[in-house]
Amino acid sequence: MAASTAARTDLPRGAVGVEACCSPVTGGVLDVDAAEYLARGFKALGDPTRVRLLSLIAAADGGEACICDLTGPVGLSQPTVSHHMKQLVDAGLVTRDQRGKWAYYAVVAAALRSLGAALDAAG
Repeated sequence: MAASTAARTDLPRGAVGVEACCSPVTGGVLDVDAAEYLARGFKALGDPTRVRLLSLIAAADGGEACICDLTGPVGLSQPTVSHHMKQLVDAGLVTRDQRGKWAYYAVVAAALRSLGAALDAAG
């Protein structure tokens, strides 16, 4: 992904994640950075179209999908899908790689694991 315009995929200090602290949100007080990181991720997943787009990318061959392959399955125009994808990129849930005219997206698995771990009340 040399020409990548990928979003930040590292977790802020104090965020719940694979390499970060493993306590869920119910395990103690989150610092401001961790709370903001988690809120961005959950807000991005608060839209059913974005959840569907994320699942389409995760299920795609090679673990990445072109924007041109995402518009049909969700029944939306390319500009609308691009808007949704920008929200997912900004939340750090997917990366974007520009290849000529087309943008390709891949899921950031660590970001999804961190959101899941944040809700894991069993710890």
